[in-house]
Amino acid sequence: MSASAIDDRARYRAKPSVLDALKSPRMLTREVLAGLVVGLALIPEAIAFSVIAGVDPKVGLFSSFIMAVSIAFLGGRPAMVTAATGAVALVIAPVAPTYGLDYFIATVILAGVFQVILGVLGVAKLMRFIPRSVMVGFVNALAIFVFSSQFPQLIDVPWLVYPLVALGIVVMIVMPKITRIVPAPLVSVIIVTAVVLTMGLTVPTVGDQGELPQSLPSLFLPDIPWTWETFGIIAPFALGVALVGLMESLLTAKLVDEITDTHSNKSRESWAQGIANMLSGFFGGMGGCAVIGQTMINVKASGARTRISTFFAGIFLFLLVVVFGDFVGTIPMAALVAVMIMVAIGAFDWHSIKPSTLKRMPKSETFVMIATVVLVLLTHNLAVGVVGGVLVASVLFVRRVAHFVSVSRTVAGDAVTYTVTGELFFASSNDMTTLFSYSEDPDRIVIDLTGSHIWDASTVAALDAIETKYAALGKTVEIVGMNESSQRMRGRLTGGFE
Repeated sequence: MSASAIDDRARYRAKPSVLDALKSPRMLTREVLAGLVVGLALIPEAIAFSVIAGVDPKVGLFSSFIMAVSIAFLGGRPAMVTAATGAVALVIAPVAPTYGLDYFIATVILAGVFQVILGVLGVAKLMRFIPRSVMVGFVNALAIFVFSSQFPQLIDVPWLVYPLVALGIVVMIVMPKITRIVPAPLVSVIIVTAVVLTMGLTVPTVGDQGELPQSLPSLFLPDIPWTWETFGIIAPFALGVALVGLMESLLTAKLVDEITDTHSNKSRESWAQGIANMLSGFFGGMGGCAVIGQTMINVKASGARTRISTFFAGIFLFLLVVVFGDFVGTIPMAALVAVMIMVAIGAFDWHSIKPSTLKRMPKSETFVMIATVVLVLLTHNLAVGVVGGVLVASVLFVRRVAHFVSVSRTVAGDAVTYTVTGELFFASSNDMTTLFSYSEDPDRIVIDLTGSHIWDASTVAALDAIETKYAALGKTVEIVGMNESSQRMRGRLTGGFE
């Protein structure tokens, strides 16, 4: 095994590991109970996302169970929860109503195939191009999105819902000050549910969200014509699901890395998401990706750190809906709303909007963060917001860097020297041709590129244009000081633009 492979294994080694958790009763208890809380929180959202996708609630529930369990073994980011998600539901929503369930499932499976291919090709490496301002915008938009998604459970409901939500929030604030052995969200759900059942209160419950399945998921092979025409129908939707799912999963993994101060294998996470989606499809699930709300419950609110929590989230989800469906149906939605509100509050980067932070931060960084948030909220799509934020950041960066190029002119006898300083690429080199005094210069011109670097064909074309203009006036140009990379670039491209 190579030294780099050994280094990668050490870098991505889980801390703490599953073995560490199994050796520690306290840690194991925390992981298992965290899984129970997440399993509870997955139920209403999986049902809601099934409705968005236009399929039966059991499709979303089966998907969440299969993906959570499979990613616990396959994934590259321990403690991250994968299940049915709203982002995927929105992309794939037109398929089932238009073409039927079989095409819908085939789309999920093909999306998984695309994700495996993208993972193998190393798409995760593109994460390095997402700036911090976009990441902050992503987190803040997600927090707002999670918070606003609770509004349907708080509007036009019995007034008793509001004190129950308040009770749940108070329990989650006070509980960590007493003990952290049992996750505060679980205690909150238990207490609010006990109050409702004991007092016989009539409030919306999980059972009101949709019928829970009462059997195991079975193997599902889509009955579709395996033709290029079918591929042409489902491929665009499948590619959309693959890209949105990978982007949300990798951003969530990066966020968990920062929270836990650990590293995770993003390439492994990419192809693992693909396999999880394929398994979900083959068992009649709707597919999905990392669920940041439930991941924050697992990692931040409950303190989970290993794959055990993710595994038990899937197992508990299955047991809760299939074995204890009647009991789960009695859990008031107010209890889960309180948990999600606290998740939203905890996920939001409050430091990013403090007046002192905004005063110190460059205006361009703040603008990128706000643009990301606005795009997510307008489109209800985290992937669109992130891509848009990256584009805005790229344009602002290019604009800023382009202004760093300077050209100074020095006349000495029968020669003039132009000293170019800065990075030369399309945004900076296009204006460079206007910085020379063609008719006023003597017959010999020296262009010194010691303090600059040629990055693209636009710069080579600009230098060729400068030489051509001087040649038309009967003057000679000598370009000096190019580094080795710039020489190779110019040697390969010069003269090829006519």
